[in-house]
Amino acid sequence: MQADTLKITILGSGTSTGIPVIGCHCAVCHSDHPHNQRTRCSTLLSYGKYNILIDTSTDLRQQALREDIHRIDAVFYTHSHADHLHGIDDLRGFNLRSKKPIPLYGSKQTLSTVRNSFSYIFDKSEPASYIPQLELHPVNKSIELFNLKMTPIPMLHGKMETFGYRCGPFAYLTDCNNIPPTSLTLLNDLELLVLDGLRFTPHNTHFNIPQAVKMAQKIGAKQTVLTHLSHEVDHPVHDLELPDGINLAYDGQQFNLQINPAIMK
Repeated sequence: MQADTLKITILGSGTSTGIPVIGCHCAVCHSDHPHNQRTRCSTLLSYGKYNILIDTSTDLRQQALREDIHRIDAVFYTHSHADHLHGIDDLRGFNLRSKKPIPLYGSKQTLSTVRNSFSYIFDKSEPASYIPQLELHPVNKSIELFNLKMTPIPMLHGKMETFGYRCGPFAYLTDCNNIPPTSLTLLNDLELLVLDGLRFTPHNTHFNIPQAVKMAQKIGAKQTVLTHLSHEVDHPVHDLELPDGINLAYDGQQFNLQINPAIMK
């Protein structure tokens, strides 16, 4: 991969249950179409030799094996809900390869929950070889990492504040149903937007697909893909019904964006 190419891989495009849903007999959950097989939400940014993970989804091990991921250099958390966090222990495999701790970034509140929920990792009560080696780094503004600028985008997920992230011409905005005006100003001139679009019917903490389409058109990225999809969404059917420039995400989907390293610093 060229040093000026930012590669984005959608590791998981599904909602908190994953698709198929346990015990469900609907047509989507019984579909054999690969785009209707959805692990929990996460994405990977690859730049040069570095891999930045957004969220450690419950299905991280499965996703890493499927995409042949050998290294993780940093993790950025959107929030602390289980489907975005509870694959954290699988980071241990990457520690064993790199022999280095992995920095975790997120809001102060999110990382406080990470520390409290997984105290065995951070209280040093277990032998180092048994637990992930992780470092907590709260962020509330842009940081530079591996010659990239990562900018938190504050959003609302019901009453909970979550972070999206912008990196150059790319933004990842999952788990939200409100993007404040101050955050919208951070989303100009995007080439690719990944945006929460749970289902067609209303939800009290997620954009539904009509709302997501309206928000995508307001942001005006050249291309938008909707993620965190429930089993109400039949990919091969509903993808064709979306406006031009807006599509449904799927597991393993990849994008390559050309970036100018000089403006990423």
